[in-house]
Amino acid sequence: MPKHIVRLVLILLATGVLAYAGKQLLTVKSFYQFGHYRGDSVAEIASDRPKFRTPKACEQCHAARYEEWAKGVHNNPGIGKVVKCEVCHGAASSRDSNPHGDNSATGTDHPDKLKLDIPTDTVRLCTQCHEQMPGRPAEQKQIVVATHAGDQQCKTCHNVHSPRTFVGALASTSRPGNAAAGKAIAADCAECHGKAGISDDAAIPSLAGQNETYLADAIKAYKKGSRKDATMSGMAKDLSDTAAENLAAYYASLQCKSTQNGDPKGAARGQTLAAQCVSCHGANGINKQAMWPSLAGQSKDYLLSALKSYKAERTNGMMNKVAKDLNDADAAALADYFANASCR
Repeated sequence: MPKHIVRLVLILLATGVLAYAGKQLLTVKSFYQFGHYRGDSVAEIASDRPKFRTPKACEQCHAARYEEWAKGVHNNPGIGKVVKCEVCHGAASSRDSNPHGDNSATGTDHPDKLKLDIPTDTVRLCTQCHEQMPGRPAEQKQIVVATHAGDQQCKTCHNVHSPRTFVGALASTSRPGNAAAGKAIAADCAECHGKAGISDDAAIPSLAGQNETYLADAIKAYKKGSRKDATMSGMAKDLSDTAAENLAAYYASLQCKSTQNGDPKGAARGQTLAAQCVSCHGANGINKQAMWPSLAGQSKDYLLSALKSYKAERTNGMMNKVAKDLNDADAAALADYFANASCR
């Protein structure tokens, strides 16, 4: 047999021996047991701790937050809307890395010393779903970010676990009142706010047709001292919460009347500026949100005075920011616009 054939056979045999030895020594035993992978990996993957634990895992320690979420709009399979805890807070379980770089079945059940990430930039987070853009489902509340609340954080007004629930100064504990009972105690208010809730003094607001919840909350705020006015604080301190709610129901039941005392030229400019007010005070200043006031038809003097007080001493997370960004000319134009708007 020629020498080169012998050498070739020896090389092939040596290669085969090395390949066999390599397989025996360097390849795990379960390789190719079920296919071109480690057979043992099936059991390892099945026993691996899941990273996402679902809201149920959060319930045992965060029952109050879980209940808010469970009853809120973010847990509504009926409209195909379920935003789970880990969408905002990150995975509730972690995995350690073993020396080989693989994910192991070990790892903490709760990361970072039992603290999940708490988002601070709620504007960036919430607008991923709620910024107005074509093609988004109508069931999903849409906002124009620039005119909705500017750079205010969403959590200023919204309970982040149940966004349709408002927080802070916007939260309301008021219940529907009895208008007839409210009428019986309204005589004390007539001197300032008018016999039928229509004020004759441009510096004092008319109450007729105003939102009931807003009025009740305002009276309670004067009573608690969180809203200050020498006259109103004195009047409110003797009213029970029920009386405040009844009084609010009475005035809400009356027919409003527009003052129409704004400057038409300023009103035209104010209409453009009013785009930033629509989310809270409604189109044309007629509000459908119970906890915020309608502005349409109030006197220019009162509206301007209110804006200035938010700029100075009156406290409200949303309105303080809005008022601070308005110069005197803009504030006057807004007051002109809403004063000239029809309240009906």
